[in-house]
Amino acid sequence: MKKSPQLNMEKLKERTSRTSLTFAFSSFVFAILLAATALTALGLWLLTIAGVIVDVNGALQIGRVIPFMLLISLIIGGVIVYFSSRIPLKPINEIINKMNRLAAGDFKTRLKFGNTMSAHPVVKELTTSFNTMAEELENTELLRSDFINSFSHEFKTPIVSIMGLANLLEAANLTEEQRLQYARAIREESMRLSSMASNILSLTRVENQTILTDVSQFNLSEQVRSAVLLLEEKWTAKNIDLQLDFNEFYIQANEEMLMQVWINLIDNAVKFVPRCGTVLLQISDTGHDLCVTISNTGSEIPSDKLDKIFHKFYQADESHATQGNGIGLAIVKRIVALHSGSITVNSANGITSFCVTLPKMQ
Repeated sequence: MKKSPQLNMEKLKERTSRTSLTFAFSSFVFAILLAATALTALGLWLLTIAGVIVDVNGALQIGRVIPFMLLISLIIGGVIVYFSSRIPLKPINEIINKMNRLAAGDFKTRLKFGNTMSAHPVVKELTTSFNTMAEELENTELLRSDFINSFSHEFKTPIVSIMGLANLLEAANLTEEQRLQYARAIREESMRLSSMASNILSLTRVENQTILTDVSQFNLSEQVRSAVLLLEEKWTAKNIDLQLDFNEFYIQANEEMLMQVWINLIDNAVKFVPRCGTVLLQISDTGHDLCVTISNTGSEIPSDKLDKIFHKFYQADESHATQGNGIGLAIVKRIVALHSGSITVNSANGITSFCVTLPKMQ
């Protein structure tokens, strides 16, 4: 497979910048050697003038010159290396210290060098990579903390409800209708707990998976319709106008994983669409790929949150007014990535659309 000219140019720039950094350090070492040699020569000249290494006839005594040269070179070279080695080692020590702070949990730490050193492309790349990593770790830690608080609340609420309803069922004076009502509520709360636990397990499983397995060919259109039927109770309860606009399309993929994608996305659309709103499902063929678009009317996702909604534990609805734990879209993105596909989101003019693009053949 032939590499693109742009890729070759980027690799050439990268190689050039690495070479220039190597040349800079080599020049520094060479400068130390040159300084040591010059100072040794100066020392020999002074000793010669003082008559220390010449005989009475003014001729150099080789037996004295060589030991003097070795001794002076070692002393001068050692002193220069001792003091000057701190210069190239200073940024390395800085990186080690910052990495230790990062490892200790200080995710606010950032790497910064002087103006002269920061101007070098390699140092600039290193600084950018380190600071980006630290920023991502900080964001992940914040999301994780928020998730623990939110998930603890979400997990505790149905448990408390189930306990309360179970206590009510023990009462002897309940009517049959009340018993059925409480039993139905217990079932719904149990399903909420089961859904949260399943999402956590699913996320762990797909994150640890690096190779797509169990690939088979199946009817994608039929699978999307099945996902819609599984969620029928939810969208009929809100009197949603659910529209399916697609023909029959077949795809090679992991059938079980893709089912999770459609259930999560359709469930999200139903969750955030207002009562009597519209949810539209479309499938289009672009030749090599199939594009599944799931759109819903209702409130828009703020533009500053569009790039965060696929992060683990992130919830665009910070008030937690809607049920959810910020895991569904993270699962969707990972599954789509395993299929070598992509997912994009657009939210404007009162319509939010998720577009999943998948290759027809794996």
